[in-house]
Amino acid sequence: MSITMVKEQQNESTRTPKDFVFQAKDFNLWYGEDHALKNINFDIAENHVTAIIGPSGCGKSTFVKSLNRMVELIPTVRMSGELLYRGRNILDNKYGVEELRTKVGMVFQKPNPFPKSIYENVVYGPRIHGIRDKKLLDQIVETSLKGAAIWDEVKDRLHENAYGLSGGQQQRLCIARCLAIEPDVILMDEPTSALDPISTLKVEELVQELKEKYSIVIVTHNMQQAARISDKTAFFLSGELIEYDETSTMFSNPTDKRTEDYITGRFG
Repeated sequence: MSITMVKEQQNESTRTPKDFVFQAKDFNLWYGEDHALKNINFDIAENHVTAIIGPSGCGKSTFVKSLNRMVELIPTVRMSGELLYRGRNILDNKYGVEELRTKVGMVFQKPNPFPKSIYENVVYGPRIHGIRDKKLLDQIVETSLKGAAIWDEVKDRLHENAYGLSGGQQQRLCIARCLAIEPDVILMDEPTSALDPISTLKVEELVQELKEKYSIVIVTHNMQQAARISDKTAFFLSGELIEYDETSTMFSNPTDKRTEDYITGRFG
C-alpha cells in the first residue's frame, strides 16, 4: 500500500472549487493581548507560488504557521474567523492536526535535518504513516530526493549522517523529507535566508518546478525573490493584509501607497 492510498483511506475531504487550496475569512489571531493578525481575508490559489512579504513583525510567519496550526504550540495564542483548507475549517476542533500536517508540509528558515542518515530523514514520515516495505521506502527516497533536485548529489551516500551535507543541501533534504509524505501544500518560511547565493538559486529553481504538482506559500524578506518566483503576492503590515494581487501587477503598479513605499525600500 502506497502512502497515497493510506492518506485516501484516512480522509475523503470535501474539496473547494479547484482554484483555491486555502481561504482565510475574517481571520484574527492574538498572542495574549497582542492582536497579531487582524481580519485577514484572501484566497490562496492552487498550483501557484504565493509570496507573503512585509517588514519584520508584520505577521507573515504567524499567518503561515496558522495554515498548519503550528502556531498553536504557543500557549497564549487565540484565533477567530475561519481558515478553510479545501472547504473545511481547520480551526474546527474536529479537524485533526495530524491529518492537516500530512497535507500541508512545512520547510523552515534554517535547515533542520534530523541527526540521522539521509535515508532515515526521508523515510521518517512514511514510516509514521505505517509504511514498512523496504522496496517501497527505497522508491519513496529516490522519488523524493529527485523531486528536491538533490538525488544525484547524495545517491551514493544515503546512509551517511545528514549533518555532513552543506547548508543548501540540508535545506533541499528537508524539502525532500516534506515531499515524502506527498503533501498538497508546501509552506516555506524564509527557506533561503540562511543560504548562500548559489544554494538560494537552486532552491528558487526547485520552487518553480514544484508548483507543477504542489501549491506553495513562501514567506520572504527578499523583494527580488518574491518578484522572481511567485505568481501572486500578499503584503502584510502591522498584522493587516494591505494588498494582494498578481506579483507582476503589485511590483509594477501597486494600488496602495504603503505597498509602493515598502517595495521601493522607503521602509522595512
